Amino acid sequence: MFKEVNVPGAPVNNAPYSRAVIANGFVFVSGQVPTDPVSFEVVHGDITEQTRLSILSLKKILEAAGSSLDKVVKTTVFLSDINEWPAMNVEYAKHFLKPAPARSAFQVANLPFGVKVEIECIALAPTAGNL
Repeated sequence: MFKEVNVPGAPVNNAPYSRAVIANGFVFVSGQVPTDPVSFEVVHGDITEQTRLSILSLKKILEAAGSSLDKVVKTTVFLSDINEWPAMNVEYAKHFLKPAPARSAFQVANLPFGVKVEIECIALAPTAGNL
């Protein structure tokens, strides 16, 4: 059994997936692309800005689930160009302090909306009793 996470103020998600779900003491957050935190419109900028916005989306969703970035145990980073990994990594490090979560990073052929980065995560839920 799992519970869908609803994000206050976020547009209704009509796609066949949840932004996040809580299950077995964890919050599983779907991949987040860079969006403006107010309009939720996709933002096309450099990799640093796109990484920052993707992480801010993760943060907003985690907080709606009662969790936070400091409770993230695993991330997966999808990049349209692995050569942008160093710049992505500098921005990423500003948000995930030591001990940093486990992480995988991959170059992929294409990302939604032509963005440069998409990030998903798994975090600890506030309590397993929230289901």
